[in-house]
Order: sequence, then structure tokens, then C-alpha cells
Amino acid sequence: MRVYVFNFNKRKRIFVRILFLCLIFFLCFVITTKIFFPIKYFDSIKKYSAKYNLDPSFVCAIIYTESKFNSNSVSHKNAIGLMQIQTTTADWIAKKIKFKNYDVKKLFEPDTNINFGCFYFKYLLVKFDNNYDFAFCAYNAGLGNLSKWIEKYSHDKKKLFYIPFKETKNYLARVKFYQKIYALRIKFLVVK
Repeated sequence: MRVYVFNFNKRKRIFVRILFLCLIFFLCFVITTKIFFPIKYFDSIKKYSAKYNLDPSFVCAIIYTESKFNSNSVSHKNAIGLMQIQTTTADWIAKKIKFKNYDVKKLFEPDTNINFGCFYFKYLLVKFDNNYDFAFCAYNAGLGNLSKWIEKYSHDKKKLFYIPFKETKNYLARVKFYQKIYALRIKFLVVK
């Protein structure tokens, strides 16, 4: 019978190497996510995420997907600002939250846009019983379209089986992926 003696120094070297590799991986993650997945206006994101009881990583993911954190962004459908809010939706939100002195130009202001976007996303979550997939799809394709899709394509009212708009299907996949990245960034306080 052979007796194997594991050298303590060898065990120590392996541990140090693993620790070093973990540190390198973490630093690479920090550097690459800061470059490719920025976070701007985090004070406003935290403020309105807390106000509307949302996870800030979802708000960051929506902003990144919609505008890549460009507050002057205007879509081909005239959605405005960081969270790409359409003017008719913004008018409705301004009335609902009793926003004083509302003007469409305020949508270019990050604080106002994030406030409106968070309110609207929370509204969609409540409307769809906290189903994030439904809320994301409605945010992108509109409430009316999503309601039709649920009626037509979903046998289970909690799960959407078919999304007829390719843009919305891609949007849903991207925003869910980005949310995971932003959740890690926020969790490890790699925000700035």
C-alpha cells in the first residue's frame, strides 16, 4: 500500500496561484466592464430605483440598451433621452406623478428622464404581476402590442411563448444579459 504525502509547500503554491488568477480575473472584469458597460448618473438611478422599489441593475440595463447612457439620444420613433421615453407616454407620466412645469425638453435632463422611466417600468411590472419579461417587452414594443401577444400567443398567462417583433425579441435578450453585468458591477461597487 502506497502512502501519498502531499507537500504543504506545493499546496501553498497552488493556493497562491489560484488566488492570483482570481485577482487577475476580477481586475479584468472591472476594467472591461468600466470600458464597455459604463454607468453614468448613478445618483439619480439609485434615487429613483429606491423611490419606485426597483433594482438599479435593471434601470442601468434599460438605459444601456435604450441609449448607451447618451442623455441627448432621440430614436427614429422620437423616443427621447436616457430611457427613450416617447412624448405621449411622458405626458401621461407627468400627469400621473404630478410633475410641475413639465415640458418635453425636460426629457433630455437625466434626472427627469430616469424618474419618468423608472415610474413607467414600475407601472409595467405592477400591471404584469412582476413578470420582468412582460415588462421589458412592453417597455420596448408598447403595452398594446404586448397585450395582443399575450392574448394570441401565450397559453400560460405568466409566460410569453412567441414574440412576433424581432426587435423586441432581441431587446429582451440584450436587456436581460446587460442586467446581469450591471448587477455584478453594482454588487462589487465598481460603479464609477
